[in-house]
Amino acid sequence: MAVEYKNGQGVVYFLHLGQTKTGKPRYYFARGRDGELAEKVPRGFEIYENPNGQVFLRKKTPKLFPAAEVALVKDAVAKLAGVKYFQVEAKKNAILVYLPDSDPGEVVDLLPFLRISRREAEKIVAEKLHYSPVLRFVLADQEKRLFDADRWCWMGSIDDWINLSFAKPLPALVKKYCPHLGKDSFYDLI
Repeated sequence: MAVEYKNGQGVVYFLHLGQTKTGKPRYYFARGRDGELAEKVPRGFEIYENPNGQVFLRKKTPKLFPAAEVALVKDAVAKLAGVKYFQVEAKKNAILVYLPDSDPGEVVDLLPFLRISRREAEKIVAEKLHYSPVLRFVLADQEKRLFDADRWCWMGSIDDWINLSFAKPLPALVKKYCPHLGKDSFYDLI
């Protein structure tokens, strides 16, 4: 039986097996069933779905964050920022917050002209959004569970993370910075 994975947007991917130029096995995900399908995930690897729904096979990574810390960030974004569309991901040494690249509200408002319900429109929009990281909480001290907070800067000549705060508890950082997500005040944070 082939390995298949359904991403958050409902698209099914199949794990394929190929070969590198040197004859070593090469695994990759594709939507179609064409080619040689893998029957199991190789040892030491895991299926990874990025915030935009792309599916990859990657080496297993150590989990630095308990589920409660990731949930804290998700809850803060939902409750304090009040944004409906977002993604939160624990990746390497940081918990990242992603927001859509475009305003989903404007698209949802246009879709009823296609004679579909608002609920159907919101579902379509949620499946098609593209997300980019805007805020991250980097683990600075693993024993004390202290974090640095950074926001993404889009100033052309910079396009990089700007540090907002050093070595603070995660609850204090999410309380301070999450309310600014999706608002003009976010760009004033330095």
